[in-house]
Amino acid sequence: MTDSATVNRETMGFQTEVKQLLQLMIHSLYSNREIFLRELVSNASDACDKLRFEGLHNAALFEDDSELAIRISFDKEARTLTIADNGIGMSREDVINNLGTIAKSGTREFFSKLSGDQQKDANLIGQFGVGFYSAFIVADKVSVLTRRGGEQADQGVRWESDGGGEFDIEMVNKPTRGTEITLHLREDQDDLLAGYKLREIVRKYSNHIVQPILMKKEEWKDGVPELSEEDETVNQATALWTQSKSDITEEQYKEFYKHVGHDYDDPLGWSHARVEGRQEYTQLLYIPKHAPFDLWDRNARHGIKLYVRRVFIMDDAEQLMPLYLRFVRGVVDSADLPLNVSREILQESKDIEAIRKGCTGKVLGLLADMAEKEPEKYATFWAEFGKVLKEGVGEDMGNKDKIAALLRFASTQADTNEEIVSLADYISRMKEGQDKIYYVTAETFNAAKNSPHLEVFRKKGIEVLLMSDRVDEWALSYLNEFEGKQLVSVAKGGLDLGKLEDEAEKQEQEKQADELKPLLEKIKASLGDKVKEVRVTHRLTDSPACLVADDNDMSANLARMLKAAGQNAPSSQPILEINPQHPVVTRLNAEEKHFDDWAAVLFEQALLAEGGQLDDPATFVKRINQLMMEIGK
Repeated sequence: MTDSATVNRETMGFQTEVKQLLQLMIHSLYSNREIFLRELVSNASDACDKLRFEGLHNAALFEDDSELAIRISFDKEARTLTIADNGIGMSREDVINNLGTIAKSGTREFFSKLSGDQQKDANLIGQFGVGFYSAFIVADKVSVLTRRGGEQADQGVRWESDGGGEFDIEMVNKPTRGTEITLHLREDQDDLLAGYKLREIVRKYSNHIVQPILMKKEEWKDGVPELSEEDETVNQATALWTQSKSDITEEQYKEFYKHVGHDYDDPLGWSHARVEGRQEYTQLLYIPKHAPFDLWDRNARHGIKLYVRRVFIMDDAEQLMPLYLRFVRGVVDSADLPLNVSREILQESKDIEAIRKGCTGKVLGLLADMAEKEPEKYATFWAEFGKVLKEGVGEDMGNKDKIAALLRFASTQADTNEEIVSLADYISRMKEGQDKIYYVTAETFNAAKNSPHLEVFRKKGIEVLLMSDRVDEWALSYLNEFEGKQLVSVAKGGLDLGKLEDEAEKQEQEKQADELKPLLEKIKASLGDKVKEVRVTHRLTDSPACLVADDNDMSANLARMLKAAGQNAPSSQPILEINPQHPVVTRLNAEEKHFDDWAAVLFEQALLAEGGQLDDPATFVKRINQLMMEIGK
């Protein structure tokens, strides 16, 4: 007679990324081993939350058992530790997808960051959200027995793996819904077979879990603990966010963040507030210390959990936070929304709009406070999330001024792009008579720092902001001024330094323009439609020429970015500005035989200096070589 279990038992291979992760867990993370229990308990809590939410629309999922709980038990003889819940459970397809595959984008980038440093690895794993695999830190075999709520008893699934390259899966009979994870502990993990140790870990990391975490009571006889048949709740089992701030310790706030944010590191800061009025809700929002792996996926679900009167409604309620704050993690608990609220209802709800507005204000206020009182911490935030925050300048017009005050940029007063300044800092250092905020954009920090457009600004000691993030060009199209000071690109339009120029300089510039008018016309005729205009520059002190965009034209940097992204950029011609003091321009003014070659080199060098690409590099090189030979004669 054939064993039915053998017939449906199947051995399958892990996804490549899972194999890598398991090796990391097994070999690299012993110093963080207690995290396994926190992660498994958090997963169990999530399963209970999901059942409560799905049960709002389908009561049959509860199967006449609505008292949700998590149970932890151990067997010294068998050397096993079991974490069980009566949450939503998993189907066979769920098990394969959740336990055999990392079903998320960005895995290659994630693993490229793993360096071997234990703490760093742990942080990355937390950001990636693969806590189940932490079981292999302490276990050499893991068994999972699960059945999804609403399925027949014979639709249970058993999954097993020793952390190698494969796992076994089979259909089994399971009378109750939910999931049991049994860890077969390694030989050096004996302390986990003791009730006091497990209680200590639970109270340290999972005291805030809303569902009761149950363990058998221990009764001591002759100095030896014996388990009774009676359960006891070993965690506080209350929603942390519903408690008064004065009753919550800093450590409790941090541990709750690690649960809700699936992170291994402490947050940078948090805001906890109860809002009363037309809408009544509580929010507990966190700023992470590290960017999640999918930060640039604007379509990904984001990190705010929605509760209604302490009942979990949905994960990642993106309507509660604008996209430019998608890094924020936390919970919002509303007293007014209906329990059967859906994502479609959230999109049109006036109550949600008010909650979103309030939460956005709290986060921006938290960041402003951090920037003022803890600048080093804010610098950490900016390095991780600054590019995303810049999106808010164009997406949230109501908060544009608040966001602008939070922006940070490199500048010509710093040696590296890590030394950042605010717009308010810039204004406080403006030269006497200066009425504009000057900036330059480029594809890289070094390209911005070495732009020829900065030469006159360095000569006069005028600070210029250096912008090299791809989002800068877009953001600046919405940010025209700050505190009454206009933001002006040093590479667009005619340069007007206002009171920073004296009358003698202006008169000399006008004189030079008149004297060189025939040369300017001759260069324009030589270059043809490559340039819109040729004129004398006021920007350059060292370079012979530079290219400038007209006031109403798109900058060359933005045009290059659009082209690189496969988009069409509006056609526009640059303005060529020449430096009348430079020897190359002096030579050009006296040149007859090779005038067209010299004019072309002047243009092409200016194009290269601002980060552009030549249409015909070979001809450029040939022309340079020919002119060098002529000079040598």
